[in-house]
Amino acid sequence: MLHADKRAVEQNLRLSLLRIREKELHFYTENCRSLGTQAALIASFAWFGLIMVILPPQANQMLKTAYLCMSTTAMGLELIAVVNATLCLLLGPGLALRGPDGSMHKAVDEMMEEYRLVFFFFAIGLVAFNCASILFGYVMFPWQVGLAMTVILIIFLYGIQHYFLKIYGRFKIPPSLMITGRFDTDNAVYETTITAAHLRTANAEHLRTQTAAQRVHEYMHPVQYAREHLDAQRGASPPVQ
Repeated sequence: MLHADKRAVEQNLRLSLLRIREKELHFYTENCRSLGTQAALIASFAWFGLIMVILPPQANQMLKTAYLCMSTTAMGLELIAVVNATLCLLLGPGLALRGPDGSMHKAVDEMMEEYRLVFFFFAIGLVAFNCASILFGYVMFPWQVGLAMTVILIIFLYGIQHYFLKIYGRFKIPPSLMITGRFDTDNAVYETTITAAHLRTANAEHLRTQTAAQRVHEYMHPVQYAREHLDAQRGASPPVQ
């Protein structure tokens, strides 16, 4: 009787933990779906730029080649983002649902990293699409018109980069404060009351001590980096350089 009661409590606890991680899985699933939709839209714009635009024969061949290559690059990068997002949407929840014990944790951790990779391809493809738009102005119109288009597009690219860094900096969570559905994180994190000022200060201090390689590693492998960072705080091992 006692053994059965203990097993029932254990199973109820495991079910409760899985429900917490399910919220994370849903969060990353929606992120991948949103990015995949936007990437497909930009890929279609780049595709129409390849097949629907009649380039003037008298245009500079170098500019036409550059425009076509940049449009193809933008379409390819966005299609990679679409394919990656689609595979994550299909395989991630499937692993969590049908995999063996512990598959929910693996599915969530892997989707966290993969959706960041999807966003990376989406962002690079967006830059390539804008570069193709700049080249389009020089191919189709006189250089004065192309120059005006270049200035306008550069201003908008700067605005996109500025607001991206501004919003990302506001909502970015440093590794020492990041909480996941796992219950193997330092208990001190759960006892921390986080304010906006505290978050900005923690992010600024964390960025000050990071190298460029560590920033790339943190973006591409956030779960692994957070664990290494916490281990380093406990004196176990330093983060990857």
